[in-house]
Amino acid sequence: MPVKRWSIRPPAPPEALKQYSQMLPLLAQVLYNRGFDDPGRARAFLDAADSSEGRLLGFRQRRAIDQAIARIRQAVASRERVVVYGDFDAAGVTSTAPLTLTLKALGANVEPYIPHRVDEGYGLNSAALTALRKKGVRLVITVDCGIRSIEEARLAREYGLDLIITDHHSVGAEVPDAYAVINPKLPDCSYTEPMLAGVGVAYRIAEALLMVASNGRRPPALQPDSLLDLVAIGTVADLAPLDRQENRALVRRGLERLRRTERLGLRALLEAAGTPPERLSARDIGFIIGPRINAAGRLDSAMKAYHLLTTTDPAEAAALADELNRLNTQRQERTVEAQERVRAQIEVERAVDAPLIFAGSPDFLPGIVGLVAGRLTEEYYRPAIILEHGETESRASCRSTPHFDITHALDQCADLLVRPGGHAQAAGFAVLNDYIPELRERLMDLAEEALRAEDVAPTVEIDAELDLSTITLEAVEDLGQLEPTGSQCSAPTFAAFGVRVADSRMVGRNKDALKLRVAGSSGTPIDAIGFRMAGWQPEAGERVDLAFSLEINTFRDKRQPQLVLLDVAPENARQVVRA
Repeated sequence: MPVKRWSIRPPAPPEALKQYSQMLPLLAQVLYNRGFDDPGRARAFLDAADSSEGRLLGFRQRRAIDQAIARIRQAVASRERVVVYGDFDAAGVTSTAPLTLTLKALGANVEPYIPHRVDEGYGLNSAALTALRKKGVRLVITVDCGIRSIEEARLAREYGLDLIITDHHSVGAEVPDAYAVINPKLPDCSYTEPMLAGVGVAYRIAEALLMVASNGRRPPALQPDSLLDLVAIGTVADLAPLDRQENRALVRRGLERLRRTERLGLRALLEAAGTPPERLSARDIGFIIGPRINAAGRLDSAMKAYHLLTTTDPAEAAALADELNRLNTQRQERTVEAQERVRAQIEVERAVDAPLIFAGSPDFLPGIVGLVAGRLTEEYYRPAIILEHGETESRASCRSTPHFDITHALDQCADLLVRPGGHAQAAGFAVLNDYIPELRERLMDLAEEALRAEDVAPTVEIDAELDLSTITLEAVEDLGQLEPTGSQCSAPTFAAFGVRVADSRMVGRNKDALKLRVAGSSGTPIDAIGFRMAGWQPEAGERVDLAFSLEINTFRDKRQPQLVLLDVAPENARQVVRA
């Protein structure tokens, strides 16, 4: 396992921080170190105002938007059968729900379609289009998928199915020949935010439909803002970059809605998870809501998650929430089992130093291979490709590091693959088993060529070095202005050196969480918790170095600062780079 490096940003010059007189020093330091050297830009980033309503109707791909909106309105008026075609993960389910709810509010004859992970696989598939055609469907609108569905788009045309593709994934060499294609990553698109999540694209289309409809005599009962709780969940679950203004604004507004959501399913889900809605953060979406919605599609049917998000029946909401909670527990257990098997395989094959992890088994569930790949990439800091072997064809999920664009690598192996696609750091594909050895060799060569030694040494980026005695409740609350944090806008990370361990124990159901009480120069201990840290446990009285973020822990109405450990090591055991 690679040894982590810590890269610590230098302290901001005192004269620079004087500009930030309206902020506490710790927040000012973080903002300055992240490139906000102008207080005006910093304040605009923190405020994350959303001035983008209606933008979808005004960007350069207007012809496709006009065509899509007009065709959808025609289908609504003539009561044609319409299908919103999504995907089986949290991003896909939360993209399916808002557009379907919008079309229903407008009076459309609409139903959702989410493919089954095992039986159908990701994205559009020919069998589904054939079945929908036989049912009399005239219009199919994809959400969060379809940009690489070249053959499926051709089949839809042959069938007389009008296909509107809305997506945000990387565009391939060819764009599907559909009725309309809406994707902010298209080369001829000048939309203000090319990194909009799939649910963001779906929401902007729903918003445009509602705006046009509101100009009529009877405005629709549904308001765009009522969909923002779903948009927040999908944007965070899709790992959309939260350093981008539009994503930040949508998630921030969505979190406000989520904290007082009227969706019975979401309220039941949060109750089953033991999470009070009024204090929800983006981190809670990533670690509590998203995994439970994902669990339905990973181990059962994603339609259970869709029904949870849209039900108006309290009994159904409670039953579905309990079911998703149970599936999530099962998903966690299966992921740990598969991760341990791959780890053992890596050790046996002495593949620890290989530039890329490539492993699989017929016993792996297709719903957990992506999670296993993600865990292994995090653990070994290398791209990981994990396959679920079928009899003649295998399906794989890929996760990568910032230094290796996995989708670009797959595109260079496209002649061996079936339906590759995804993002720079997360992708998937199917492959005929006969091609697996050659694929493995090619990807290893590509990774070897692209990755230098320093690229496979995991680096913890640290905003500032702190003395634990300076951590106050007020300072942690002030850092909360950086929310929402997540992909490309991580929670502020700090380092403390030579702190004394006052107490140490392993907690959690699997005893894999490290709970510490640590003391800085003042000698007053502060709580620290580290999840999935079963590897090394310091003893009471030992001196350690810590990398951590900060949160407020509330217990019995008492609020106290707490460290969330990202790394812990014996004193002076880590390579520290002061950038």
